[in-house]
Amino acid sequence: MWFTFRAADAELLPMPTAPPSRLVLPLIFAGGGLGSAARWGLEAAFASPPGTFPWCTMAINASGSLLLGALLAGLGAPARVTPARRLTRACLGTGVLGGFTTYSAFALEAVELIAAGRAWLAAAYVAASVGVGVAAALAGGAAVRATQRRRP
Repeated sequence: MWFTFRAADAELLPMPTAPPSRLVLPLIFAGGGLGSAARWGLEAAFASPPGTFPWCTMAINASGSLLLGALLAGLGAPARVTPARRLTRACLGTGVLGGFTTYSAFALEAVELIAAGRAWLAAAYVAASVGVGVAAALAGGAAVRATQRRRP
């Protein structure tokens, strides 16, 4: 069974199950490649020097959280999930945004800060990244829902 999280009610809701489409994995792979390439380009252009606050990774993860919150809110309630919406979620959510955001770099950068003797900065980075990520996901979803309420 698939589940989705509805932040407004803070509960897990079962999604209608359907056999996976033959397009799901190719869309995830293609989206993941695009998202990973975008992240690599940003990290290459704006990487923080070792031992300093990793602003680029934090900005990537925060913007990815914002976009994922907006995407999931835009796709609608689980009862309205269609095959096209399921493919969109797989390609853009799991693929593009999953490839774009990076838990592994986040964790590695925190460990590197600790190894450099900057445990306080590592703790601040972890707390700020998690807090900003959650806030961004909530803001993205709220922005889309507010826009949808304004439509006739």
